[in-house]
Amino acid sequence: MNKDFFAHKAHTYEQSPDRVDNVSNIANTILEKAKLGSNMHLLDFGSGTGLLLERIAPHVKKITAVDISPSMNKQLAEKQGSLGCELEILQLDLESQSIEGQFDGIISSMTMHHVRDVGAMFRRFHEMVKPGGFIAIADLDKEDGSFHTEDTGVFHFGFDRDDIASAAAQAGFENVEVVSASTIERESGNYPVFLLIASRP
Repeated sequence: MNKDFFAHKAHTYEQSPDRVDNVSNIANTILEKAKLGSNMHLLDFGSGTGLLLERIAPHVKKITAVDISPSMNKQLAEKQGSLGCELEILQLDLESQSIEGQFDGIISSMTMHHVRDVGAMFRRFHEMVKPGGFIAIADLDKEDGSFHTEDTGVFHFGFDRDDIASAAAQAGFENVEVVSASTIERESGNYPVFLLIASRP
């Protein structure tokens, strides 16, 4: 994905109440299920404008934000001084590029359906998380394709919970749990959102 599919919507991305409410619900579920600490360094995969990380920031030391979209990263950079932790912003495609070092945890909201090979991404997460660290990945339950009005850059119409839990386990994660985190209500229907949380032994 080398085109910035979010260029036309980055500046209005946070004006959608259902999007903001959804990420708030996801953040609250992460705070409930993950043991965060003031010395932790997390990675936010598909960080966008920072809706998720700004809610997690007060609970950790540093967040590295990774997103492929220059326009989304620009919106996030404008928040840099007002967040509750140190922030590093990286513009790269984690499907094809790697990052040096390891993290205490990886968080992600509504990004995995843009990933072509989910199994390979979980294996990459496993390499990037320190032993004892965690992943907390939120995305849509399996849906009929009506969630996205345009499907550019969308490789999955949500996920079956058993299937995505199995992909995480096959990558080496343990204590894999998939819980309900939110529901996005739209005219086209209600779309449940799950949080997958797991640890690296």
